[in-house]
Order: sequence, then C-alpha cells, then structure tokens
Amino acid sequence: MRVLGIDPGSRFLGYGVVEERHGRLSYVGHGVVRADEGPLEARLMQIFTELSAAARLFRPDAVAVEGVFACRNARSALILGHARGVALLVAAQLSIPVHEYAPARVKRAIGVGGRDGKDAVARMVTTLLEPPLLERSDASDALAVAVCHLNAVRVGPASLAARTVRRGSRKSKAVLLAGRLKPSYFPSREVGR
Repeated sequence: MRVLGIDPGSRFLGYGVVEERHGRLSYVGHGVVRADEGPLEARLMQIFTELSAAARLFRPDAVAVEGVFACRNARSALILGHARGVALLVAAQLSIPVHEYAPARVKRAIGVGGRDGKDAVARMVTTLLEPPLLERSDASDALAVAVCHLNAVRVGPASLAARTVRRGSRKSKAVLLAGRLKPSYFPSREVGR
C-alpha cells in the first residue's frame, strides 16, 4: 500500500509518500509546496497545482492528512482550513480515499511523545525511512502522517477483534496486549548491518 501524507499549511505544505511492502516501510518521495508569496487565492492555486502533480506522479492508494490543532488565532485557523480543503479536493478529484489523524496520534505512531517537538519527529522519520535530506519539518511531518496511516491499517483488524471479545475477561486483555505487541517497522535495510 502506498500512502501520500500531507502536512497542510497555506505557505508551506509538506507531502511525503511511504509504501509498505511485505511488512516493511519504504520511503518513496517527499516535497514541500512553497506558496509564501501573493494573495491567498494565488497561494491556494499553487498548492492545488503542485499537490495534484505530486499525487499523479506517485499514484497513492490513500491520502492521510494531519488534522487541525488548536490555534490561538482564529484567522490562522481559517487560512489553514483553506489549505486543508485544497488537499482534500486534490484527493477527491483523483478518487483517492482520505484519512485524517490528530497530531498527537501521528507522534505516537512513530514513537514520539505528545510534547516532543518537530525535531523529534524529524529524527524518528529519518531513523524509520532513511529519506534523503529533509529541508523543512513540513516534509518530515507529512512522512510521519503517512506512517501513521500505514500503522492504523496494519493494526486495525487486530484492534477490532480485540474489541469484539467480552470486556473484562482474561482473554480480552490478552488479545488487547497481543494487538499492541505487533512487531514494529524497521528501516528497509537489514537490521544489524
């Protein structure tokens, strides 16, 4: 499965593509749409054009978008919402399913704590995927969103099975624990080399 992760922004929008093959994650590509000049409508058009080109180039099976976090400034949140809307439109026009993940869930999916910053996310993404130079945190955040979706897909059925077992029983606790202990992804190179 190939996933296009998106870290939305109206000036810098990061995207990253990760693929899972035979239980291993592989880095495919990443980029940053730099739309920091001009009026909002021109920046949104630039985001639409460049993100559409990336989606056509990488041909993902799914799109994963980082959800909106709490903004102190209502205007900033509104503008961020416009950029997210453009990302969702690109996916809809290409008939690609879209999945949204909260920033805290994205961090947990790659092994970073909720209070850790963007540098911790970038370090874990680099360890997991070994991408070439990530020039901005927007790209590493987008790759983390893609990994989060692949983890959710991988763990999904086990979590569902765990929830269907009667609550409070010894077996349900064992099934829940087994679902959490699935092996983690390793970088695409052999471990120990």
